[in-house]
Amino acid sequence: MISPLQYITTRPEQADAACHAGANWIQLRLKNLAYADWKAIALETLAVCRQYNATLILNDNPKLAADIGADGVHLGQEDMPVAEARALLGDRFIIGGTANTLETILAHHRDGVNYVGLGPFRFTTTKEKLSPILGLDGYARILSALPQRQISLPVIAIGGITLADVPALLATGVYGVAVSSAITGASDPAAQTRLFLSQLTTSTSFFE
Repeated sequence: MISPLQYITTRPEQADAACHAGANWIQLRLKNLAYADWKAIALETLAVCRQYNATLILNDNPKLAADIGADGVHLGQEDMPVAEARALLGDRFIIGGTANTLETILAHHRDGVNYVGLGPFRFTTTKEKLSPILGLDGYARILSALPQRQISLPVIAIGGITLADVPALLATGVYGVAVSSAITGASDPAAQTRLFLSQLTTSTSFFE
C-alpha cells in the first residue's frame, strides 16, 4: 500500500520521530557518500522502520536496497532507468519514479513503477537541478489526462509543499504528498507529522 504521506529524510533519528508520530513511509535520501557509509545509515533507518512497521524507500540506490532488504527505491530522472531497476530488483520491491511531465509518467507506467513522484510543486532548495515548476494548474492538467489513457497510478506531489497546500493539491487528484523540510524544519516535527496525516486522511476518497 502506497502511503499518502512520504517523509524524506537523511537521518534515522528524524525517521524515528516521524514514525513515532504516525508516519509509515520513509524515503532516505543521501548523496555523495561512500557505499559503506550509505549502508550504515540505511541499516540504522531500516531498523527504525521495522520497529514501527513502516516502509523504507532508498533514494537512487537499487543495489543497496537489495543488499539490506529495504522495501524499495525511488529513482530520479538521472538515476538508473526504471526498467533496469525492475529487472534488478524483481516484483517484490517498490519502485517509484520522479516525473515532471505526462510523457514521463506514461513511460514510468510502461516500465513498471508502483507510484510516481510528480513535481516540483514550487521552488525548493532541497533538490538540485530543479525541473520546471508545475503549480496547481500543472498538476490538474496532468492528473486529468491519466484517466483518458486508462492509467491508474498513485501520483505523489513533491517540491516545497507546506501543510496549507494539501487540500488544494488533493483536489487536483494527487494521491498524496512527499515532504522534507515542512516536517524537519518545523518547531515540533512530530506535531507537524500528525497534522499532515490528519489533512491527508480527511480526504479518504482519494485512498480507498
